[in-house]
Amino acid sequence: MKIFKILLMLTLLVFAACATMGDSKTEKQRSDVLYTCDCGPECKCNSMSTKPGNCTCGKPMKWGHVVKTEGDEALLCTCAEGCKCAIDPNDPSKCGCGKPIKRVNLKGTGIHFCNCGGSCMCNTVSDKPGKCRCGMDLKKVD
Repeated sequence: MKIFKILLMLTLLVFAACATMGDSKTEKQRSDVLYTCDCGPECKCNSMSTKPGNCTCGKPMKWGHVVKTEGDEALLCTCAEGCKCAIDPNDPSKCGCGKPIKRVNLKGTGIHFCNCGGSCMCNTVSDKPGKCRCGMDLKKVD
C-alpha cells in the first residue's frame, strides 16, 4: 500500500511538472507579445522586439501585449507578464487590469504587425513577414 501511494505521488508530481512546462511553451507561442523601452518619456530610443532584451539605451525592455493597433501604433497592456486582458470598456485609456495603455509607434522598428482593422482583434506582431491569425499579410512600416 505504501508503494502504491508513493507511485501515485510521483505520477502526480511528474504530471504537474509537465503541465507547467506546457504553460511556458504556450506563453512563448503567443503572437501578441511585444517588449518595449521602459526608460520613460525623455528616452527617444523607441526600442522594441518580439523577444526579451535590452533597449539601445542599455536598460531592459518591458513585457507587454498588444490589445489593439491603430494605424502604425500599437496599444499595449503592460501589466504582469502573461496577462491576457483587453482594453477597459469603461475607460479606453486603461487595460482591464487598471494599468494605463501604452502607445508605441511601430514605424521604423522592423516589427511586422496585423493591421486588419474593423472588428478583427488579431493583435499579431512578429519579427519576420508572415500572416495574421485572421489570414491577412502582416504589415511593416519603414
